[in-house]
Amino acid sequence: MPKEAHYRKLEAMYAAAPTNRHYSPSISVAKGRATVQLTVRDDFFHSAGALHGSVYFKMMDDAALFAANSLVTDVMLVTIAYNVQLMRPVTGGVLTAVGEVTSSSRKLFFANAEITDSRDRRIACGSGTFIKSSVALHKVRGYQ
Repeated sequence: MPKEAHYRKLEAMYAAAPTNRHYSPSISVAKGRATVQLTVRDDFFHSAGALHGSVYFKMMDDAALFAANSLVTDVMLVTIAYNVQLMRPVTGGVLTAVGEVTSSSRKLFFANAEITDSRDRRIACGSGTFIKSSVALHKVRGYQ
């Protein structure tokens, strides 16, 4: 399968994920890299009126995982560890998470991600470890 077709299928798979109905993010996948964008809404906030940490995690985990899965065309990768560092609170705007693969082996993939806000300020960063699962990509919802 041509690489570009694989990237578009990963994007379609991401869009088809039931959890993304709530968040309405977008994704762009390229070789070893993925970009996730999300418009901040107040229903993503914790009680103190700023973005909940789970949204930071989701964006970076998604960007890093899909960057890594861009290099694998047969099976879905899964996250086995992810470290998050939150640097500033967010109360609005559009966020962009960029994930990039830093290294890989036969089964393990390592990727970092960073979130910037609408003013290009770094608001969070993270790093993850991903492993090949037994789930064939052609069987995953939306990978068409």
